[in-house]
Amino acid sequence: MGFILLGLSDHPKLEKIFFVFILLMYLVILLGNGVLILVTILDSHLHTPMYFFLGNLSFLDICYTTSSAPLILDSFLHPGETISFSACFGQMSVSFAMGTTECVLLSMMAFDRYVAICNPLRYPMIMNKAAYWPMAASSWAAGLINTVVQTSLAVRLPFCGDNVINHFACEILAILKLACADISINVLTIRIATMSFLGIPVLFVTFSYVFIIATILRIPSAEGKKKAFSTCSAHLTVVVIFYGTIVFMYAKPKSKDPLGADKQDLSDKLISLFYGVVTPMLNPIIYSLRNKDVKAAIRSLVTQKHFSQ
Repeated sequence: MGFILLGLSDHPKLEKIFFVFILLMYLVILLGNGVLILVTILDSHLHTPMYFFLGNLSFLDICYTTSSAPLILDSFLHPGETISFSACFGQMSVSFAMGTTECVLLSMMAFDRYVAICNPLRYPMIMNKAAYWPMAASSWAAGLINTVVQTSLAVRLPFCGDNVINHFACEILAILKLACADISINVLTIRIATMSFLGIPVLFVTFSYVFIIATILRIPSAEGKKKAFSTCSAHLTVVVIFYGTIVFMYAKPKSKDPLGADKQDLSDKLISLFYGVVTPMLNPIIYSLRNKDVKAAIRSLVTQKHFSQ
């Protein structure tokens, strides 16, 4: 006995198209984020807090997509296949942990950019190893704590009726809908977790960028403004895409019309697919295209390999 992932089985024509797209995006995620991790480790010029956080983000994105992408691809090839309870809750716990960690980690990266632009002279003193290592560790700890709480509450629920999950993967809200017991405690803890690990980071990032933009606007020269903004533009782009997609998914109104609900279920799945696969693919592209240091490090790495051969 287990769960059946519905995926896009109601839309068979879309399954083949999405299988190709997701497979290609997953390969880009592995390659792009893998290269970023490699250059941040091997290039001594990138041994700074910003690139330390970027390496963490890339590793996180690989773990995040690997926890669900193979399952999604398999659901396209074998629609209606059963996944065991243990495998389903295992995938859910990893995805939940990675999602929470990224929410917190992006706020830590915003603080790093705030210090770099608003207090540049004190940056080396504030953002030293004694500061940025615990900051990254606390992000991973937040993800671990949240997933332990949510998974332990969900796994205790009885599932005695419908076992079809109307999703690509084992998403916690989709699983809770199938429980034949009171889920008010689960819903409450998810709301508290959302406020703590999404709401607070979003507010923190917002206030950080208010001060960052105000500081940039006070820079007298246009060249100085451009240089200052370029140091945080990549992070700001990633933040807007990641937080914006999640907020849009959970804040949009629910349809009461059955036909509208079907369309909404499809849109929910596609939106979750966007922040689960597309965003991790965009992260290394954004940081590579908008960052001269990363591009130089990649060129140096390729050149060294070429000459060594």
